[in-house]
Amino acid sequence: MRRTVIALALTAGLSGGALPLYAADNDADTEIPADKQGRKAKDLGTITVTAVPLGQQADQIVAPIAVLAGAPLDEAKAGTLGETVSTIPGVQTTGLGKAVGRPVIRGLDGPRIAVLENGLGAQDVSSISQDHATAVEPFLADQIEVLKGPSTLLYGSGAIGGVVNVVDGRIPMTAPANGFSGRAEGRYDSGTQGKTGVFRADAGNQQFAMHVDGMRRDDGNYDIPGGSQANSQVKTTSGALGASLLGDWGYAGLSISRYLNQYGSPAEPGHAAHPGHEHDEAPVHIKLAQTRYDIKGGFNRPLPGIAKAEVSFGHTDYQHVEFEGSTPSTTFTNKANEGRLVLTHQPIAGWEGAFGAQYVQRNFAAVGAETFVPATTTRGWGVFITEQREFGPIKLELGARTDRQTATPENSPRRTFTPSSFSSGLAWRFAESWHASINLDHAERAPAEEELFSHGPHAASNSFEIGNPELKKERANQAELALHYHGDVVEGKVGTYYNRYHDFIYLADTGEAEDGMPVRQWSQRNATFRGWEAEATVHLTKAWNLRIYGDTVRATLARGGGNLPRIPAGRLGAQLNWSRNDLRASIGAVQYFAQNNTAAFETRTAGYTLVNAHAAWTFYNGQHSQWEAFLDGNNLTNRKARLATSLFKDQVLQPGRNVSVGVRAFF
Repeated sequence: MRRTVIALALTAGLSGGALPLYAADNDADTEIPADKQGRKAKDLGTITVTAVPLGQQADQIVAPIAVLAGAPLDEAKAGTLGETVSTIPGVQTTGLGKAVGRPVIRGLDGPRIAVLENGLGAQDVSSISQDHATAVEPFLADQIEVLKGPSTLLYGSGAIGGVVNVVDGRIPMTAPANGFSGRAEGRYDSGTQGKTGVFRADAGNQQFAMHVDGMRRDDGNYDIPGGSQANSQVKTTSGALGASLLGDWGYAGLSISRYLNQYGSPAEPGHAAHPGHEHDEAPVHIKLAQTRYDIKGGFNRPLPGIAKAEVSFGHTDYQHVEFEGSTPSTTFTNKANEGRLVLTHQPIAGWEGAFGAQYVQRNFAAVGAETFVPATTTRGWGVFITEQREFGPIKLELGARTDRQTATPENSPRRTFTPSSFSSGLAWRFAESWHASINLDHAERAPAEEELFSHGPHAASNSFEIGNPELKKERANQAELALHYHGDVVEGKVGTYYNRYHDFIYLADTGEAEDGMPVRQWSQRNATFRGWEAEATVHLTKAWNLRIYGDTVRATLARGGGNLPRIPAGRLGAQLNWSRNDLRASIGAVQYFAQNNTAAFETRTAGYTLVNAHAAWTFYNGQHSQWEAFLDGNNLTNRKARLATSLFKDQVLQPGRNVSVGVRAFF
């Protein structure tokens, strides 16, 4: 099987004479209406990326970006954000069962990856520990945007590794074309005997629009090869209400949303699984609750020389409680305010661009028997500018940002950082079907509170963490070179990057134990990340196409310091797609190679191949509604799979064979 997958991918790549591109645009020639986005894939050239200024489409942006929308998003949607975006080259996931999975972009995770909801931070505590879930629901997304590499110009130092922006339309910016639109979905998962239900409705006219959505997931312990993963159950509920005023002047709206999640930690399944371990006497589970209030507006021509002003503000009240059995152990809270102002100016001497400011305040606390991070107030503000201009076949992008961030822990001295970032990107269309791009970035990041101030046991992650309050800010210099090809038969892209960090911060295993837990210490040292990613879509016939992709990253410490821990394994995948009239289907396999380049005291992971299949049948396609039945199969050969990125890879297997069946409706 492994040889077959590799041979298939190499043959397809070489036959096209080009190498890969991320293809959210398979089988799409024209844009479909916004209220029917699930019917088919959308053309990547018709998708407006909201995470960058100027209302640009994905194929107009020099910096590396990928977008999931339409049918590819429907097929990729999973219980975690990390798993949902993990089919994108260069993007993988951390993992703790089916409840927790945060995106890993080019080997970087945690506080280096900004997770956004409609352009504002999720403001959960998922970056603090790998057992903490994100409070963003991918099943309610209209599209998911992934900015690879440093995106600190727009979102601050917490985006030094990239951005994942979930766009869910909870604050309407326009009204549905026919006054009303919506969608609904129900599915059953054989691997968990679980059920998921989703609904969304939008209504309005030229002056006013409203939005409502809701989601419920109830999964039991998931199947693994040879049995069941204990304590892996998940129950999730999410919903929102939103409304906007609309007009030629723009829009202004607000929304309120609620997210509830209760899940077990399969790394801590209870005494029976780990006899004699004092922290395994009762299974650990987490109850999470977040309430979010958002205000957002876009105003056309508000001032002379300003084409558009966009303002957004979010207030988040987050809490999760970790239980050992029925006993509350530690409570994490985070109350945050974030505001952004982006002003797009009129063209000046051929230059188009935007400038703006951002403010964030986080009040984080952890209270209980295992408080390993002290209560910390973090404040940050930043100003930024980004400009672009075309010189014939050449497009140039430039940008700069500076921030000031303070972290004030309870009963400890305040730390203050002033990170600054600069970027440049150039794209050259040297032939009708070919263009090349190069991106050069300098980015800086202030250490996060857990890296600075943690000290103590954390049962849910089975770690005794030790921070370093003397950490310096990180500084990174990155270069990326990419080659793109867009032909009638083949579309492809190949990219390579080199990222050199000064004072890189990482969580190192010490080989020691405290309170029966492995001791992990936040350390700092120069490091280098280098890798490549590639993708191609080969249009074999009108009905058939073949997608292939691959990626790898190598991360090492300077001066013979060895490998960095928990770096993604290289992979190579292929997917054969077929569509005709009201039917579409696909089958694919991805080979995850063994990860032998591990850090001290880190376990190696074996290679494995995952085989997946999807099928959908549109059984009713009326003037105002469409109904679709679908069948999804994952890990069909029931292989044992462990994520190299996971802190819990030795204790927790990924799900085994599972099949989902359901119905979607668009109206």
